[in-house]
Amino acid sequence: MAGFNILKFDLPLLTEEFLRANIEFSSDNRSFVDAQKIFHLMEPRNLAAAYKFYCNQNLENAHSAEADTAATLEVLLAQVDKYEGVIVKDKSGKESIPVQPDVTILHKLTLSNYVDFAGRFVYNGTGQAVINFGKHKDKTIEFVLKTEPSYYDWFMKSDFTLDSKRKFTDLKIKYMSKL
Repeated sequence: MAGFNILKFDLPLLTEEFLRANIEFSSDNRSFVDAQKIFHLMEPRNLAAAYKFYCNQNLENAHSAEADTAATLEVLLAQVDKYEGVIVKDKSGKESIPVQPDVTILHKLTLSNYVDFAGRFVYNGTGQAVINFGKHKDKTIEFVLKTEPSYYDWFMKSDFTLDSKRKFTDLKIKYMSKL
């Protein structure tokens, strides 16, 4: 069996469906090939690879602050040069030119829909803050706070980043003031 991202998507989904239907599915005596795994192995996605791709140079002294900072700047400038004016389509088919030599536009592209840096909360297509994981994934924070107020306490006592907790608290204050 072969596919792209088959290990993280197709095989778990297929296995679960077989098991729900009481059909035994075993990986014994089967071969699996994931083209994504090969792609990531052969085409690394790190600063050294980006520096080679965009600047056609090898990164010397990788992981030193000075070398990484200089390489990052060169990569960013090369990306803007390469992609400026390139039209892309989002999942809904809407076209945009996301890469422009403007820090405000690049900032919006970078954070796009993130509420917190860890991505536990994001803005949905209508601009509402939603939970981005677990049993309440894709539910608005406002809805969860109204229907399960204890969720906030659980989140605050759990091992989440301080930034995520701060943002959740800010959103709680915002939404609870509406009540």
